[in-house]
Amino acid sequence: MRLLLIEDDAPLAEALSAYLRGKGFVVDTAATLAQARAALPAAHWGALLLDLHLPDGDGLSLLPLLQRQHPGCSVIVLTARDQITDRIRGLDAGADDYLVKPFDADELLARLRAVERRRGGGGQHGAVLQLGNLTIDLARDRVLLDGLAVELTAKEWALLRVMASRPERIHSRDSLLDALYGFDDETDSNTLEVFISKLRRKIGRERIQTLRGLGYRLAGSPT
Repeated sequence: MRLLLIEDDAPLAEALSAYLRGKGFVVDTAATLAQARAALPAAHWGALLLDLHLPDGDGLSLLPLLQRQHPGCSVIVLTARDQITDRIRGLDAGADDYLVKPFDADELLARLRAVERRRGGGGQHGAVLQLGNLTIDLARDRVLLDGLAVELTAKEWALLRVMASRPERIHSRDSLLDALYGFDDETDSNTLEVFISKLRRKIGRERIQTLRGLGYRLAGSPT
């Protein structure tokens, strides 16, 4: 899932970005409302991590634009404002969740996983996807093949995560590239195919179907 972190505290933004990238997320950052507005149309965002007190205004003022451009995008507010009235205002404005600073990064990760489950129809598929002898556990960031752990790189896990989060879908090439690379990353024309090939070698070639002209899907996914 690709995230836009809107946070003007540079050390905090850097630390959160590094942590979440290590967990298989793609993270882009913006330090102001102006930067965030410019970034919104540039990618398919899975979630926004939104600070409220930004140098050029209130972060909640971004939500109407977000809802028009990305109606399915989730929002987790990250703020030092801890009054109940502030939380109510944020949730009423369209935020999905609210974390008060300082918070534990693991708690933020758990909330993002919950967002993924809701986006992927968590009530139907849950946090664990079982495809024959392959287990994809989104809650614990692990993959098991015949009960044995499969070691994946961050990029491989990011790729598998986006397909497993919405297992019934055919995922286009562009949407998968969005899940792999941020604005500052360089990519080659065949970079997605390289990662698909590596992932197939680890979980089984038959596990990822190629639908020519459409994209990719996990084999055996619910329909």
